[in-house]
Amino acid sequence: MGETKMGLRELKKAQTRENISHQATRLFLGRGFDRVTIAEVAAAAQVAKMTVTNYFPRKEDLALDLHEVFTASLAATVRGRAPGESALAALRRAFLASVAAHDAVIGFSGEPFARMIVESPALVARLREFHEEREDALAAVLAEETGAGPDEMTPRFAAAQLGGAHRVLFNEALRRTLDGQSHEEIAAALAEDGAAAFDLLEPALGGYAVRA
Repeated sequence: MGETKMGLRELKKAQTRENISHQATRLFLGRGFDRVTIAEVAAAAQVAKMTVTNYFPRKEDLALDLHEVFTASLAATVRGRAPGESALAALRRAFLASVAAHDAVIGFSGEPFARMIVESPALVARLREFHEEREDALAAVLAEETGAGPDEMTPRFAAAQLGGAHRVLFNEALRRTLDGQSHEEIAAALAEDGAAAFDLLEPALGGYAVRA
């Protein structure tokens, strides 16, 4: 009975969170992120203002609600790489799979959403933080996976290069979206650009963090 109640409670929380996020996105797309208040989101979702801030402590995360998935994505890919696979090879494989799937995490957002982001300095700044957090998480996993000491710089150098490539590719997806390109057109370009980016990193990182 306890487990059933807990399951229902968690389901209710997930539904509440999804409803708040949905209503917030609807308002942001209609009026612009900076013109909508937390109180208006709460009213649209039919919850208290405090409920909104409990689920989303920062207003920016109402719009960018893939925060945890985004910042953990590169580290999770490296941690789950196959035997004999380097960090670079794993990230290449995962990126190209995400391109084929038109994954929102790598920038497939649709023109209205992309425009909402670039027109808000607050969202642009928050997205920059996401990229930095993702790079930090990747550096931590690389250090753990290679047995690097706390003062060793190699994991951070590698994470900066790998994270930087993903950041440039994300921004390219955003740019092409704002130019009105379709998902299929963006995917074709990103597949080519991604391959070129990983090829550039191959001489330096092709043999780094290879899983035994």
